[in-house]
Amino acid sequence: MPTLTLYDRPDCPYSKRVRRVLDVLSIEYEEVIVPEARADREELDSLTGQRGVPVLVDNDHPNGWVADSGDISSYLKNNYDTTAATQQ
Repeated sequence: MPTLTLYDRPDCPYSKRVRRVLDVLSIEYEEVIVPEARADREELDSLTGQRGVPVLVDNDHPNGWVADSGDISSYLKNNYDTTAATQQ
């Protein structure tokens, strides 16, 4: 299984939404808490070209990463929800 890395902030409601989906789907991931100030998020910017969170880095994704909590949640449900695959 690929290694997933979530760049987020503990106080961000959008990050919380993604963490909840990861937990519900029992997906293992590494969490990287980015600095509060956007100007200090150089690592995230160098990986994705943006400084907003949340961002999920997944080597199996065509871009290598997914941003926006809604897009990340849909991506996870479509690609990692094993219960949906077994019910079909």
